[in-house]
Amino acid sequence: MRAWLGRGLEALLTLWLLATLCFVLLRAAPGGPFDAEKAAPPEVEAALAAQYRLDRPLLSQYGHWLGDVLRGDLGPSFQYPDYTVNELLAASLPISLVNGGLALLLALGLGVPLGVWAALRAGRWTDRLLMFGAGLGLSVPKFVVAPLLVLVFAVGLQWLPAGGWDGSWRSAVLPVVALALPNLAYCARLTRASLLEVLGADYLRAARGRGLSEARLLFAHALRPGLLPVVAWLSPALINVVSGSAVVEQVFGIPGVGRYFVQGALNRDYTLVLGVVLAIGAAIVLINAFVDALRAAMDPRLRDAQA
Repeated sequence: MRAWLGRGLEALLTLWLLATLCFVLLRAAPGGPFDAEKAAPPEVEAALAAQYRLDRPLLSQYGHWLGDVLRGDLGPSFQYPDYTVNELLAASLPISLVNGGLALLLALGLGVPLGVWAALRAGRWTDRLLMFGAGLGLSVPKFVVAPLLVLVFAVGLQWLPAGGWDGSWRSAVLPVVALALPNLAYCARLTRASLLEVLGADYLRAARGRGLSEARLLFAHALRPGLLPVVAWLSPALINVVSGSAVVEQVFGIPGVGRYFVQGALNRDYTLVLGVVLAIGAAIVLINAFVDALRAAMDPRLRDAQA
């Protein structure tokens, strides 16, 4: 219990430091949220600055913003004046969670079996072919994969829409695949390497010498310890999905948090960027806690260390 309480305090401190650093960096960047090619009259600029507290000292702005956040109010959006940041996140976060979650499930659902298949056929042509494909998937960035998928499946074959979001499975296929491909490739390579190491362990050689079948060796003795590195990889995989969602959502025109983050950063929408950073940071903290609990459940040594 004490360990989990310590982790909770550490998570809150991490979120506070992340938000504070983002607040300072946004204010230090050149330009402002209401800059335009044609300058507004001074009285209009003064009214806007007073409305959004931008005329106050930086420390005062930070104190008011932090107090609002502690009350659950992320403030108004500068770029979308008819909406608050809470409303924008409530509309966009579920879309990003659906796409990111499906991409991670696809990466695990295909990457783990492909990695196991390659490990069981190590050195054969099927293993080399799978690892070559995985290396290719890791080397091609998302901003190249996404347009290629649009070009092939939307423009060429006309099987799927090129962009937009209507909540249907057809509008989710290409974004999910674009997000999943690099993680799928890495998952396959990681599973193969880990399982090969486990299969070469002394206790498995002894079990094989006692006449146990290869299937029983794999499912009863090798698969669980072989998947521990894959479970530990889930945290950076989530970060990869989150960072890649900004590119993918821009390419496909999906109104998710990644797209709002990019637009907010370009337009100096301070409150929107800070709201997205806090939401993503909280999601990553929760995922890290879930991954640690899952690893402890799979590995008794970790469970004893956390007790």
